Amino acid sequence: MKIAQRVKSPTPIFFKKIRNIGLALAAASATILAAPVALPALVIKIAGYLAVAGTIAGGLSQTAVKGE
Repeated sequence: MKIAQRVKSPTPIFFKKIRNIGLALAAASATILAAPVALPALVIKIAGYLAVAGTIAGGLSQTAVKGE
């Protein structure tokens, strides 16, 4: 199965939840990274890691397909 077919196929409920959590993590970290106030370096570093984790979780869970 090609990647385009996997993305268009139905996704199991568990992986839909993981995808939504990943999107929420990525959105929250983007908000922190784009904040107009000066934040400590540790907070910026953690937000960067959350962005990566959220993006990977969202992308990988989108390619999971329902088995027959």
